[in-house]
Order: sequence, then C-alpha cells, then structure tokens
Amino acid sequence: MLLNDLKNYKIYLASKSPRRRELLADMGIDYELISTDVEESYDPSLYPAEVVQHLSRLKLSAIDMTQYLANTIFIACDTVVVVDGKIIGKPKDNEEALQMLRQLSGQTHLVFSGLTVATPDRMLTDFRSSSVNFVKLSDEELQYYVEHYRPLDKAGAYGIQEWIGYIGIQSIHGSFYNVMGLPTCLLWEMLQNIIRK
Repeated sequence: MLLNDLKNYKIYLASKSPRRRELLADMGIDYELISTDVEESYDPSLYPAEVVQHLSRLKLSAIDMTQYLANTIFIACDTVVVVDGKIIGKPKDNEEALQMLRQLSGQTHLVFSGLTVATPDRMLTDFRSSSVNFVKLSDEELQYYVEHYRPLDKAGAYGIQEWIGYIGIQSIHGSFYNVMGLPTCLLWEMLQNIIRK
C-alpha cells in the first residue's frame, strides 16, 4: 500500500493553507512544512488550468532540491475560482469578500487546483476542476458569513467546509476536496506515480 511505501520518504508540503495541512494529515501522510515565499504572478493570457499548474510549480521553484536526498518528496498546490471566465483570487478585505460572494450567489462557478509533486530528479504537475452551484443568498447571510468566518485567506472568499457551504451550495460536479483546496484523489495517484517510476 502507498502509505507503507511513503514511510521511506521525507515529505514536505509547501503551503500556508490550514485546509491543505489538515487534508494531508487526514490522508495518513506524515509531512513537514517547508517555506517557499515567491511572488505568485502569471501571464493573464493563460487558461485557468494553466495558471494553477504554473503557480504550483512556481511554489517549488524556490527550493534547491539538489540539496535534498533522493527519497524526498515535495508537494505544492494552488487553487483559483473562476466566474464568468475570470479568475478571482483571495479578497484583500471584508468589502471585497462581500463583492466576491455576491458574484457567486445564485450562480455556478468553477474551481481549479493545480498540483505539483516532485523529487530531486523528477517533477509531475496536473490539475483538477470542479463546478459549484450556489443558491441565491441574501446580503444578510453573506454578511454573517464574512463577519463570523475567515474569508480573506480563501480563493473566492469562501470555504466549502464552513457555514456558507452548508447553507449555500446546492450541488457540486467534481471533487469536494478540490474545492476545499487539495485534490486528494489526484494527489494519491501522483504520489504513486512519482515513487513507482
């Protein structure tokens, strides 16, 4: 089983997201955090799938992998929300969070996550997308969410696993965990592929 194989590896997660940390731990994977401060920029002409893959690779570009043993695995992920063909990132303040949530309310949007898994001599990158349908929410409901939860560290200003997801998400096509910020099934596949060359 993969979990037994991974015991022979040192695994680093390049992420500040508490959701990604939680999901990786819940998968039974032992890991340590690694800091990769990079400016997350991209060519605006790229498609969302290309953007998230580029950004996930970018997060690992700050690491000199040649300084690590061969049995080291690095994981990085990036997630964006796409509404009406436009990428929306994390809100800078509560007012922008409200504006984003008003855009999502009563609409269907897409969530893209790019995932990069690497060893010192090999790198794999892939992505997953999910479609999320929100019911129409009142301004009072949106304000309640913004005031009582933490929308500022989340793409699209919401967490599917929080109150707004309970009351507002009518349906999802694709991976729930992708919307949460880490396509766990894809990660499992990529880990298998990178250690079983």
